[in-house]
Amino acid sequence: MVQLGANRYGKAEVRVVHVTRAAAAGGKDAIRDWNVSTSLAGDLAATHLTGDNSSVLATDTQKNTVQAFAKKLGGIEPEAFALALARHFVGTQSAISRARIAIEEYPWTPISGTGHSFARAGQYTRTVTVTEDREQGRSVVGGLEDLVVLNTTGSEFWGFPRDEYTTLPEATDRMLATTVSARWRLRGAEADWAAVFEAAKSALLTAFAQTYSYSLQQTLYAIGSEIVTSVPEVCEVRLALPNKHHFLVDLAPFGLTNDNEVYYAADRPYGLIEGTVLADDAPDAGIAWS
Repeated sequence: MVQLGANRYGKAEVRVVHVTRAAAAGGKDAIRDWNVSTSLAGDLAATHLTGDNSSVLATDTQKNTVQAFAKKLGGIEPEAFALALARHFVGTQSAISRARIAIEEYPWTPISGTGHSFARAGQYTRTVTVTEDREQGRSVVGGLEDLVVLNTTGSEFWGFPRDEYTTLPEATDRMLATTVSARWRLRGAEADWAAVFEAAKSALLTAFAQTYSYSLQQTLYAIGSEIVTSVPEVCEVRLALPNKHHFLVDLAPFGLTNDNEVYYAADRPYGLIEGTVLADDAPDAGIAWS
């Protein structure tokens, strides 16, 4: 005997670029560049068990809805867009009880001199995940990924266990670099989304720069703590920090000394540090991470 377990379906990576024209954007064009993924769940057993598609909203329809909403709602914050889209799917499809909308936003920087020229700002990707459930309410998770940060000093790593397989020397002054992937859970579904994002990003950068680090784990906790304490709308932060190793190059064969100046940046293998920081009064996560 077998039975159907949890399932969902949707349209992945719908690319949408919306331009708010100068007349509506204060004299200069404004861009929202998104990668939108939809995922729906509910009473969908029939399509799996018998091929009855009467409750299946086609993924092509989901794609069309994303594009139509981009026109209807304009260049709003991605959290507001995702909330509206999730509410639409749950509210209009009787078989769908849960909608999950994930958005990646790619930033663009205006080029001075015109109101219509931009350069892609590749410093990070902004992320949003909204989940709406007919019975369990809604959740909003913001965040960013691919943010590369580096400290040239102010980091150590020593005192770790040593066994017959340990070759890593202890370091009292090392380069510390990582590519940050951060997700922060919001306490509610209403906020000044732009202000929350900027405050969380600023807190992240401040904590990384100002923490004298004895381990990347310590840095992770400092970043999460700074975001939670500095941004009252945030109650939980989840972080993934790959350790982008920088090794001193041995220049002795060339008769040269290397006074912490020349490094080899290794891309793999790398340490991967992951962790969660929560406010003491953080409510239950519910459907936020489902």
